[in-house]
Amino acid sequence: MASRTSEYYKKNPAARSRRLKQQKRYQKKPSQVAKRVELNRINRAIGKKGDGKDVSHCKNGGTRLENASSNRKRNRGKLKCKK
Repeated sequence: MASRTSEYYKKNPAARSRRLKQQKRYQKKPSQVAKRVELNRINRAIGKKGDGKDVSHCKNGGTRLENASSNRKRNRGKLKCKK
């Protein structure tokens, strides 16, 4: 079952194109690249290749290993790590 957002962008190619263009610009920001590089480094250190896990940031500034799907579907700004 696909998310509502996914369904919307499948049905609206113009909106999808705008979103992908915006996301491309956003992901190239130095701050985003640095975050991605840091999490990839941690994931290589504590995870196994192909384990379906991602490292995510927490409210307390730490990181944790969690399922990739739950990491990606969580609403932006709602970090769930415990202190």
